[in-house]
Formats: sequence, C-alpha cells, structure tokens
Amino acid sequence: MKHNWKPGNMIYPLPAVLVTCGSEPEEYAVLTVAWTGTICTNPPMCYISVRPERNSYPIIKKNMEFVINLTTKDMAYATDWCGVRSGREYNKFEEMKLTPVPGEVVKAPIIEESPVSIECRVKEIVPLGSHHMFIADVVNVQADDRYLSGETGKFELADAEPLVYLHGGYFELGKKIGKFGWSVEKKKRRR
Repeated sequence: MKHNWKPGNMIYPLPAVLVTCGSEPEEYAVLTVAWTGTICTNPPMCYISVRPERNSYPIIKKNMEFVINLTTKDMAYATDWCGVRSGREYNKFEEMKLTPVPGEVVKAPIIEESPVSIECRVKEIVPLGSHHMFIADVVNVQADDRYLSGETGKFELADAEPLVYLHGGYFELGKKIGKFGWSVEKKKRRR
C-alpha cells in the first residue's frame, strides 16, 4: 500500500556537487548544490537552482558564470560543510583545503580535487519560488586524467567514487548492474 503525502520533490538520488563562482580570487565562492542536472545534449546545457539569499547567488548573477564540480566519497565532509556554512563568514576554499584553479574558458575557478569540472555560462535565470534556476550553456569540461583507463582511454568516473545525495543523506554508489541498452542487446550465439 502506498501513502499519499503533500506535494514535494522526491526525485533521488541526485549528484551532490560543489558549485564555484567569482571572477577573481577575492570573490571566489563555493556552495553545495543538489538541485542540478542536464537539460540538453546538443547544445550541451545544464542547470543549478539556488536560493536568492545564498551568498553565491549575487556573484553568479553578476558574472553570469559558474562551474559545477562533481564530488567524491573523499570530498563528502567538504561537500556537506560547504552546504551548511556561509561564504559570508568563511573562506570555504581555505577552511576545507580545496584548491581553486582558474577555469579554462570561464573566470570562475574549478576545484582541483574534483574529478570533473563543468564550466558554464548562464543563458537565463528563471525565478521559480524558493529557488531560482540558472540555465546555462556548458562551455568546457575538465576531467582528471587519473580516471582515464590506460587500456581503452575511456573516462571511468565510477572509479572516482562519486557522491550522491538521497533524501537528506550522502551516499556512495554501489556496484554496476548494467549499461545503457543492455536490456535489449542481442545475446551472442555460442558456436
């Protein structure tokens, strides 16, 4: 039997990411975001949803750029801490020993410790209520070469032990159970 609850968001798990912004080191800021995702493949677009009262909100709005930095099991403490502490009171990069590195295409920094940093330019800001959605074009992706397979050259993001957020908790991923299209693959005939 299922229970009816008041309307709410129960789409989980979500990536727990660290979003970086700012055009110069004195302005650099970090915030934790779980309301993020893909919008379009071609052209590549994504979004983040941020509360206007967050310290990073006016920085993103002014510069119209940000970076989505994927996080890992090893970054779980920093990911949570950056979500519950304000950049008005702390330098989150220093406090969590995260390394800001200038982006290749945007002025906002990437986080060196992140396995993937997605550089974004804001295309539109959509006020939705408690959060405003920053719809953005992906203008560059930086991927850590530690996760490139020596055999195939394929990027193995699972090896980075990505962090996900699920209804108030942080989790690591479990074992792989399939791949895209595996349910309809034709079985190879044995001879």
